[in-house]
Amino acid sequence: MSARTPTDKPELTIIGRIRTPWTKAEDCPRNAMETDVDCRVEVDAPFRPGLASLETCTHAILLYWLDRAPRDVITLTPPNDAVTHGVFALRAPGRPNPIGLAVVDIVKVEPDGLVVRHVDCFDGTPLIDIKPYFASVDSKPDAQVGWHELRAKPLPSRGI
Repeated sequence: MSARTPTDKPELTIIGRIRTPWTKAEDCPRNAMETDVDCRVEVDAPFRPGLASLETCTHAILLYWLDRAPRDVITLTPPNDAVTHGVFALRAPGRPNPIGLAVVDIVKVEPDGLVVRHVDCFDGTPLIDIKPYFASVDSKPDAQVGWHELRAKPLPSRGI
């Protein structure tokens, strides 16, 4: 096997699938905090030993591949705004690398995966990684998204 160089294309390994009740865009929550539905994270057999000790965690970060999202979006006008923003200032699924991220509540750790809450993806979405959520380093209570404060249309009560 040859050595990899920084110019090589990265390789992704799909480690499982996320099972949700959503199959159509109009039914899928706009963000993970809009739903309290229990969803299943199926972890493929070779990666299941990686779940060890996750049962001691209350929250995790899921990274997933938004396989049905467009990859050519660079600017977008969100439905809750009248201003166009760059994709890197948004959480929209369409982007050059459609990677989704959700901080989930762990309901249960099972031998073959997880039951979680607060996921916002289609049923069967490929799972890239699971990481424990560390409140001590992952929480930024003073974080701001300036354009969000200036948006043209009010947000629903649960936020977007």
